[in-house]
Amino acid sequence: MSVDWAGVQQELMKMAHEDLSVRSELAADGSLYQGYHPRMRAVHDRHAARLAQIVKSHGWPGEPQVGPEGAQAAWLIAQHAIAQPAFQREALSALSAAARRGEVPGWHVALLEDRIRTFEGLQQRYGTQFDWDASGQLSPLPIEDPLRVDELRQAVGLQPLAQEIQARQEAAARDAERPPADWEAREKEREAWLREVGWRS
Repeated sequence: MSVDWAGVQQELMKMAHEDLSVRSELAADGSLYQGYHPRMRAVHDRHAARLAQIVKSHGWPGEPQVGPEGAQAAWLIAQHAIAQPAFQREALSALSAAARRGEVPGWHVALLEDRIRTFEGLQQRYGTQFDWDASGQLSPLPIEDPLRVDELRQAVGLQPLAQEIQARQEAAARDAERPPADWEAREKEREAWLREVGWRS
């Protein structure tokens, strides 16, 4: 039976639009930055469940199937499914295979791989995951090979790390995102959450 990829594309883009709309709304009042907001998590979990169904039935929705915008929407949904370790790992496997077939950009894989690695307590490869450090700076989380990071980033279509650091810090200032008032307490909460949802044992 043929797949209605146009319908899948529309569904993926509708989900991505909802995700970003809710994020913008919560960012506007600052609540987005006070832990993992329950409303945001509900959106992420619901979308992850639907994308998992799509992938199980039809494979990863890449650019040949759903176009560049649909493929980016699928990546966004997977990237944001942070309370679903099993799904994110499965998505990375499917996304990596799609990238090897030339069906998605390499940076889709890089960002999801880095996110999973940081949640698992490993160093990231591409320097794509940022957080507030103890001195109140928005900085990349630990990087496995800092000397080669720009080479790896270039290979998947990402700008040099220094440029991304500047862009991230400017965006945080523009969005009124601020470092946590109590960084150590926030780190303990984060570690507890990572254990709760199954990223860490």
